[in-house]
Amino acid sequence: MLIGVPKEIKNHEYRVGMVPASVRELVQNGHDIIVETNAGMGIGFNDQDYITAGASIENEAATIFAKAEMIVKVKEPQATERAMLREGQILFTYLHLAPDLPQTQDLIDSKAVCIAYETVTDAKGGLPLLAPMSEVAGRMAIQAGARALEKSNQGSGMLLGGVPGVEPAKVVIVGGGMVGNNAAQMAVGLGADVTILDRSIDTLRSLNIQFANTAKVLYSTADVLEKEVIAADLVIGAVLIPGAAAPKLITKAHIAKMRAGSAIVDVAIDQGGCFETSHATTHQDPTYIVDEVVHYCVANMPGAVARTSTFALNNATLPYIIKLANLGYLAALLNDQGLLNGLNVINGKLTCESVAVAHHMEFVAPEVALVEHA
Repeated sequence: MLIGVPKEIKNHEYRVGMVPASVRELVQNGHDIIVETNAGMGIGFNDQDYITAGASIENEAATIFAKAEMIVKVKEPQATERAMLREGQILFTYLHLAPDLPQTQDLIDSKAVCIAYETVTDAKGGLPLLAPMSEVAGRMAIQAGARALEKSNQGSGMLLGGVPGVEPAKVVIVGGGMVGNNAAQMAVGLGADVTILDRSIDTLRSLNIQFANTAKVLYSTADVLEKEVIAADLVIGAVLIPGAAAPKLITKAHIAKMRAGSAIVDVAIDQGGCFETSHATTHQDPTYIVDEVVHYCVANMPGAVARTSTFALNNATLPYIIKLANLGYLAALLNDQGLLNGLNVINGKLTCESVAVAHHMEFVAPEVALVEHA
């Protein structure tokens, strides 16, 4: 199979779909790789590194899209990239379609085979291709929140861990999954006063054992959520419903009651955000103020630590890329239910139910769409 790796073009996005080591693995499996020039420069790989690994270099993204049977990316295709997709071409990347109707419609119109990293599942129902970026984003959320609290960024001027004789900042993490867990680890490590909210009893039990007396773990009723958010110096939104738009758990009323200079970090912004006051920002202009509360809502947070993120992502995606290339998408999807769960669009049909619900569109079960396509 001919696999294309274009350079990412989203604002301040330096990650790349495949590192040279991944290219080498695919070449050893008998496949051809074409990489856009300078695609890996943001994480320290030049074109020669890719050539040494066995890839060919192309100067234009248009050439990559025109030639490749499968496109491997990191972020969702931008409008100019979507216009270059064609019928039957495989697109393997993060998509986050639920809050993005224009992208959803463009992918349907392209008739490409669009497989989303974030809805691929493993044997236990986990999200193996989302997990590494959730780990990164959770840890980064505390860094971003700490900066947002600095006075120079219009925050209240609090140090997360405080100092002897001065109380630490109160950090509330809404959602105890992969993002929330990693955020809590960082916040606890910095000495903050940490509270984690979740509705899964099993998750709460696990978190309680993990954090013992270093963090409070509470069941998230509407009353508890309101009380904790209003009292917080920093709120981390770490809510995820796989493939679906994030629920707006923290309302405008909650934000209005928070102390001036408090901060929020909405890690769920890729799925539309879990704060009513959230809208996506970029690394170039990451924050804005609503009711004197600093909002950090960068939609590609892990892009700021692009090298770590790319290696973590490649470790997870490589086996699936090899499977798709070796077997072809039809056999690969039919033989792997977890990978099939990643199929969002094929031949003009929407095959992710949560996305269909979000956009009030017709849904076709992926296995049905595959049979019809075959």
